[in-house]
Amino acid sequence: MDIKIYFDDVSVGYDLQEPVLEHVSFTVQQGELVYLIGKTAAGKSSLLKTMYAEIPPLEGKVVVADYDMSEIKKSKIPFLRRKVSVVFQDFQLLPDRNVHENLLFVLKATGWTKPIEMQERINEVLAQVGLFDKEYKMPHQLSGGEQQRVVIARALLNKPEIILADEPTGNLDPDSSDEIFKLLHTIAQSGCAMFVVTHNYHMLKKYSGRTLQCTNNTITEIFEQEHAIDFGALME
Repeated sequence: MDIKIYFDDVSVGYDLQEPVLEHVSFTVQQGELVYLIGKTAAGKSSLLKTMYAEIPPLEGKVVVADYDMSEIKKSKIPFLRRKVSVVFQDFQLLPDRNVHENLLFVLKATGWTKPIEMQERINEVLAQVGLFDKEYKMPHQLSGGEQQRVVIARALLNKPEIILADEPTGNLDPDSSDEIFKLLHTIAQSGCAMFVVTHNYHMLKKYSGRTLQCTNNTITEIFEQEHAIDFGALME
């Protein structure tokens, strides 16, 4: 399988003298689901920003979707972000536009021009997330779980190689959280590399994937996901 995210002895943060994370090494392959857990302010957000070219790595080598994050030019960042989509916990939908208009806005902003092709792609992603009948609903007419599925549909529009999900169920009830994790798991199985930052350790046990942990200013891998592991204690 292709490696989509590659970190080799990386320091992450804003100051080389005081990195948030250091000696970080891991890979994420095509079609792989990887969870990242850790305490608040442990460096998870800084790691995501490094993957998304918001901040460069301080040291080491980072390659995301074939782009070297130490060498990427500003002019290439929009192309990177067509290959790497981000899903946040707070939805970030345009509140004054319906689902169709929210998705159409992204397509137009990323260079799509043909109405028939745009409509076909909108139909495809809404079907993929189970919202084909919600195309003309306003965000406030949707449940929290439905809004997050629209966000995932939006992330899928340009057929990304990688999805970075930052606490995607942080604002959702348990049933909606289960639906979202099931969907992310299914998308990963279709070939997309899925990297999920989460505190929802119940879902980690239900939807299997590799688990990385931010701890002691670095990242380590947890090699078992058995019920004997107290994920709650790891994240307190």
